[in-house]
Amino acid sequence: MAAPRRSRRHSAQPLRFVLLALVVVANYVSVASAHDFWLQPRAYWFEREAEVPVTLLVGHGPARQRSPIAPIRIIRFEAITSSGSRIDLRSDLHLGGGESDALLRLREPGTYILVLQTDDRARSYLPAIRFNDYLTVEGLTPALELRARTHRTDVDGSENYSRQAKSIVQLGAPAQQSQAQVTTPLGLPLEIVPEQSPYAEPRPATLPVRVLYGGRPLSGALVKLTNLEHDASPVETHPTDLAGRAIFTMPREGAWLLNVIWTEPQPRSRDTDFETTFSSLTFGLPKQSSQR
Repeated sequence: MAAPRRSRRHSAQPLRFVLLALVVVANYVSVASAHDFWLQPRAYWFEREAEVPVTLLVGHGPARQRSPIAPIRIIRFEAITSSGSRIDLRSDLHLGGGESDALLRLREPGTYILVLQTDDRARSYLPAIRFNDYLTVEGLTPALELRARTHRTDVDGSENYSRQAKSIVQLGAPAQQSQAQVTTPLGLPLEIVPEQSPYAEPRPATLPVRVLYGGRPLSGALVKLTNLEHDASPVETHPTDLAGRAIFTMPREGAWLLNVIWTEPQPRSRDTDFETTFSSLTFGLPKQSSQR
């Protein structure tokens, strides 16, 4: 007598549960390591013309890895030159290929600003306790207060998010002038703008920055300064004041990351609770003696 056939409907259930579990795990892993995102050139200072590999990185400490972002999500990738001209670098992207994700060609001496912007179609989902912890660590107090006020502290959290990243690269000796391309906003949704270039001569003792959200000063945002050679935790953190300003001690040498996150509630008609933007700025400083 032939064994009875198992219903396709019932046999598909375990597979469905496994796939769902894999999606959940993938979301948790990506969120756990995705809060920091930055552009990492091979180096930040070059004496002569060079081809500079650039890598897109996420995470920090042992969770640092190359970003798995899809090319279609990158809507802007360019270099701003000392003269203010813009060089579109999207054709130089080769995400996930070799040991880098893009190539920057430096020909004319000066200070270059790399700019990368993504769309906001990425989503993350976290259990309530982890979402609340994330909001606390990143200084997203308005979102925490909203969840408490609407009695949603125990509800799982979700967000759409985008990423904005800038990096400062120097070819030849830095100019004596203000390096306006460094201190000028570049129109990103969330942007860290130095009030003076960290490459200025003489090197300033402090590094004041402004945080702009939608082109306006953003107060109450937590800005972090991290040494990328020892990036398990930031060296300094400061909330922005009413003018969107935060002041850091100028590092002496090494590779450095400034980053900030901001979020706004979504309308109830949307699929996620919040619209979150991640923004970063990287720069590097040689030893004082090596600049002369």
